[in-house]
Amino acid sequence: MNRILSGNDPELSPLFAAVKREGDASDRIRRALQAVRSHLGLQVAYVSKFEGDQSVFRVVDAPGLEHLIKPGDRRALDEIYCRHILEGRLPQLIPDTSAEPLAMAMPITAACHVGSHLSVPIELPNGETYGMFCCIGFQPDRSLNERDLATMKAFAEIATFEIGCELEAQRELRDKQSRVSHVIERDQMSIVYQPIWDTNIMQPVGFECLARFSPQPLRSPDKWFADAAEVGMGVELELHAIRKALQALDSFPAPMDLGVNASAATILSKDFATVFADLPLDRLIVEITEHSTVGNYDAIIDVLRPLRERGLRLAVDDAGAGYSSLRHILNMEPDFIKLDIGLTQNIDLDPARKALARALVGFARDTGSRIVAEGVERQSELDALRAIGVKKVQGYLLGRPMPLQEALALCTSRRRRKTAVRLTA
Repeated sequence: MNRILSGNDPELSPLFAAVKREGDASDRIRRALQAVRSHLGLQVAYVSKFEGDQSVFRVVDAPGLEHLIKPGDRRALDEIYCRHILEGRLPQLIPDTSAEPLAMAMPITAACHVGSHLSVPIELPNGETYGMFCCIGFQPDRSLNERDLATMKAFAEIATFEIGCELEAQRELRDKQSRVSHVIERDQMSIVYQPIWDTNIMQPVGFECLARFSPQPLRSPDKWFADAAEVGMGVELELHAIRKALQALDSFPAPMDLGVNASAATILSKDFATVFADLPLDRLIVEITEHSTVGNYDAIIDVLRPLRERGLRLAVDDAGAGYSSLRHILNMEPDFIKLDIGLTQNIDLDPARKALARALVGFARDTGSRIVAEGVERQSELDALRAIGVKKVQGYLLGRPMPLQEALALCTSRRRRKTAVRLTA
């Protein structure tokens, strides 16, 4: 049988195309095994991973033979062909095991009815042998030749690529986990405070607490929180930020508010409520930062209910930016609705933005909420927001996020201005 090797040739190109369809790494490896096993007319194909002196069958294609071999099974390397092939005592291509005395002497040959065998080492870029890409036939097949072994190697390259990508992704995840852990353990996070202003008296009435990270190279906070969520440490990092932010509460004069950010997962965590124990909750605002649909609003409401009864207030972020924020507003009845920066920027120039903001102001008034406009950077934007009834704003025009001492100094200057007004009166 004269089998063709190139993935560009008519016979094999459909096989390679099938392997490239969507799916995870194991799916694509399984399709590669299925393609080459079917092409060679053999009964079993698998990719193994070496773990110490064991060979673990990671992906298996053996239709109807699951009782003999399945993913997760393992065998000692001394029991199977792999070590002998790697060390040159057995060839990678064995059309007929009866022609190989060493193979015939091994108990597994008779026990598993191995009549023909092809095996290719999976070599990683660092030179490490990950495992083997193997095909087994229950009968000898003397038509198997070097072209077939080359075909095996072509498909083994697919498995090698997928495994390499998977291992690199795992390494990146470990690195992310390590970096996030170091941020928490070494306290490489600081908190800055962005003032929220009352447009009626043009005075700061509260601050939103925002995290900043010191490891080099500097990266934006959203990347840190995204990495933490990806490695299962999102809640831990958010709670760390909340705890650090709340340490400064006593430094701010009453009734100055502090707002902290929390995702739905953090709110539902077992440690969330304990963070607020023994704090004056009437001065605290929790801003829900979830940008996707929340699966269980009732659970979140149940967690927040006793805290809100003690005075904690709830804000929903990014109103006007998408459907999710509107669902949060309707389901959680927040005390504050924060207009997204995409809605407030250039609101003075865009009648559509102004109409939507005005509608949200009316909605807030009718439902007992209050509007906070984020991202105000120009005086004309502030004027437009005040004209439609927005009473609380934050943005670079009125104050960038600042260290604690600058925030406290701003509070002091506010008190001095109020005292001066009373003395003048």
